[in-house]
Amino acid sequence: MSGGVARRVAIASGLLMLLVGTGFAVLLFSVQDLRGSEQQARHSAAVLTNAHQVERLVSDLASGQRDFVITGQEKFLQPWQMAQSELPAQTSALDQLVAGSPGQLTRAEEVSQDVTSYLRDYSLPQVEAARRNPTSARTEAVIAEGARRVTAIRSVLDQLIGAEQQASAAEQSHSDAIAGRAALAATTGLVGSVVLVLGFTIYLTRAIVRPVLVTAAMADRLAAGDLGVRVPEKGVGEIRTLERTFNTMADSLGEATADLAASRARLVRAADETRRRIERDLHDGIQQRLVSLALDVRAIQADSPDSLPQLDEVADGLSVTLDELREIARGIHPAILSEGGIGPAVRTLARRSKLPVEVEVDFADRLPPPIEVAAYYVVSEALTNAAKHASASYASVEAHLEDGRLRLCVQDDGAGGADPTKGSGLIGLDDRVQALGGTLVVESPVGEGTTLSVSLPIT
Repeated sequence: MSGGVARRVAIASGLLMLLVGTGFAVLLFSVQDLRGSEQQARHSAAVLTNAHQVERLVSDLASGQRDFVITGQEKFLQPWQMAQSELPAQTSALDQLVAGSPGQLTRAEEVSQDVTSYLRDYSLPQVEAARRNPTSARTEAVIAEGARRVTAIRSVLDQLIGAEQQASAAEQSHSDAIAGRAALAATTGLVGSVVLVLGFTIYLTRAIVRPVLVTAAMADRLAAGDLGVRVPEKGVGEIRTLERTFNTMADSLGEATADLAASRARLVRAADETRRRIERDLHDGIQQRLVSLALDVRAIQADSPDSLPQLDEVADGLSVTLDELREIARGIHPAILSEGGIGPAVRTLARRSKLPVEVEVDFADRLPPPIEVAAYYVVSEALTNAAKHASASYASVEAHLEDGRLRLCVQDDGAGGADPTKGSGLIGLDDRVQALGGTLVVESPVGEGTTLSVSLPIT
């Protein structure tokens, strides 16, 4: 499905953005609410502080007046005078603080009126009366009236303080709820993000990373020569397209390689057939004619003892030419290979070599003709190189069958340093071996001799 991976990535990214954005939005609103709750808490604290201050000043009024009435000493009026001067400002401040709450404002105004009435209608007249006649200011009725007024003021203040404390507690509960909601949103967002990222990572690993790694590994194997590798087409979107394209390329490469191998094999077979035909033509044609001519010359010499001495030279030349022709015929396609197989042919090469050669062939079965010819030419080329170029003093040839393949190894103790990429001999051998589906490996460290290892399929 075209665009499958891109669409899934976009969807996963959108979900992650939505989740994170929602979490941040909830946190932002929660922060705003917490700021409002904090301001309300500070306001409630200011109201409570001011209300307690008014309550303390009222208490100072009452105690200062009582102590002055009892003792008649002016020094006890100092708290009363300070409270009298501060109370208007405190009650006015309390009115302003609770101006936004009608119920609390009513209570604050009632406190302000009661305080004013207490000073104007009771406290100031009693202080003046005590100065004139202390006894008249100490009656039970007067004292009870003062206590009643103070109790009324304190009652209203208690109501105001209680209401503010309830509001503060409610606001605190609201703040706790906001904090809990914010914590829940943060936790949900974090957990959701982790789960989503983890799931997205697992999906990317299974849908993209793993198929790409598998395809890369198969590409390495394909580059190494394993043309049978294929990748399962289980991916989505572009990944499946990549897998399908890889398999198509591998199929095309396999077919091209098979066609090339078949073409090379046909060329090798054609060359071998041509060598056999030339060798046969030489043997059955020119070679036989030379033998016949040599016999005719010898017959003339036998019939005419006084024949020309040049006939001896002609007969010897014909014999030499015949030997050279036989040598050429053996090089083109040795008859021993066709008649006896790879074992006798290799032993013949060893006997004809200028080096001592140890041969070990542990089978007598005949192999397919192309395999025998390839093995023969590998041994021939290796022994020739060891004698002519490597300055070797010894060589060995080992051949055995293993797992349906011919394993051939030719070693020498020469100078080494052979480069399989240079010279037509080794290149031609490698082409012949590869055309038959085999492998040729040359190991030739400088100063440590040369080893040719060949593996050819025989099935």
